[in-house]
Amino acid sequence: MKASELREQGAEELVSRLEELEEESFNLRFQHSLGQLSSPLKLRDVRRDIARVRTLLQENNAAVAEAGQEN
Repeated sequence: MKASELREQGAEELVSRLEELEEESFNLRFQHSLGQLSSPLKLRDVRRDIARVRTLLQENNAAVAEAGQEN
């Protein structure tokens, strides 16, 4: 998923997306340990998507904190 697509989502949607991705990551790591993972690239993609979502959540938190300091 692209960062531009994620920026359009609200904070609640990002948190729920993060939970989904972390669960998917767990399942993929489990499959990988059992040797059942068909494509290891899926694991990398999910890990990068998690990083994107966490980055956007942090940006949103920083923007809210900055707006609070200005007022």
